[in-house]
Amino acid sequence: MTQDTLCGRDKHLFGPGPKRVLALDGGGVRGIISLAYLERIEQLLRKQYGDKTRLCDAFDLIGGTSTGSIIATGLALGRDATTLIEIYKDLSSEGFKGSRWHGGVFVPKFDDKALEKVIRREIQDATLGSEALLTGLAIIAKRLDTGSVWAFHNNPKGPYFGVEGEDRGYTPNKDLSLVKLIRASTAAPTFFAPEKIAIAKDVEGLFVDGGVSPHNNPALMLLMLATLKGYGFRWPTGARNLSILSLGTGTQPITPSQMPGSWQPSAALAVLALRSVIVDNSWLAQTLLQWLGTSPAPWPIDSEIGDCADDEVMGGPMFSYLRYDVMLDVDWLSKTLSIERTAKQLGRLYAFDRPKAAEELLALGREAAEKQVRAEHVAALFDDTN
Repeated sequence: MTQDTLCGRDKHLFGPGPKRVLALDGGGVRGIISLAYLERIEQLLRKQYGDKTRLCDAFDLIGGTSTGSIIATGLALGRDATTLIEIYKDLSSEGFKGSRWHGGVFVPKFDDKALEKVIRREIQDATLGSEALLTGLAIIAKRLDTGSVWAFHNNPKGPYFGVEGEDRGYTPNKDLSLVKLIRASTAAPTFFAPEKIAIAKDVEGLFVDGGVSPHNNPALMLLMLATLKGYGFRWPTGARNLSILSLGTGTQPITPSQMPGSWQPSAALAVLALRSVIVDNSWLAQTLLQWLGTSPAPWPIDSEIGDCADDEVMGGPMFSYLRYDVMLDVDWLSKTLSIERTAKQLGRLYAFDRPKAAEELLALGREAAEKQVRAEHVAALFDDTN
């Protein structure tokens, strides 16, 4: 990335040079952990490229699932990480308002109107085709009535983005409200109501949180978006041509004490099973990305396959890859960050709907970012000469 890099969606999507992708996990209030990493990365970029550098200058495609979609949209609109942290604190406390008939079984636990109000305050009436978006943006959601994953993106070459004067009977993606798309991506079942989006004449899709698809960690989806011909990006692969930075929101391994027992009600077993599927999908994506790409800091997947660093793909790595995350695990925090927490304390931090945990999660994220995000990683990620 050169010092005279300019913002502009088309420059990022269609201009020459290496392409860089930022993928942001879902995780509710824990999204503030991702923001701590972004804050650190932005600080390092500003030392290298100047005080006015923003992450929308640095990345050509920013995408997220659920809480990650909120952060991704804010970044694509030109907000800096520090500003988004303050916005996120307000969003966490104001957006998680209990509905009149609490519960989450017969009605959603939270009032989606409260969340929408906070999001609209920041985004207003911008659409996916808005010129206010300064780089590529992707929002991941699950269409419940068809069981399909949708990646809403602002690439004009996408088949459903829409062409002026052309009527195919569908609603052009460029005209879709960013507020509604974010609401769709954050509509976690039992917590927020699904979002209806008019996708064609007389057709409404029913959308829920992208986290209940295989892409709560959206990095693999964004790789497909960037490279598969059908999506219209068609970016070249190779470690020098394509880079992916993936940010987590805190991962917690399921311990034996959390394993299901015969005494647990069916609803509790269902929640644990869903959480297990989300975690499994995230680690599958992590395995594939480390296998197909090359990383200076790979994560150990398991004791059998290791971190895939020595597993070569024919033709060489398809991209360079980095993943930063916090393990909300007693031993990991103690050994990696010298932070002592009990399993019970970490269980409370892992809950994605606890606004009171935001400050502590931010502090953990900043400690982890200081340890994990190395200056040489960032320099290599944005060095066009590699």
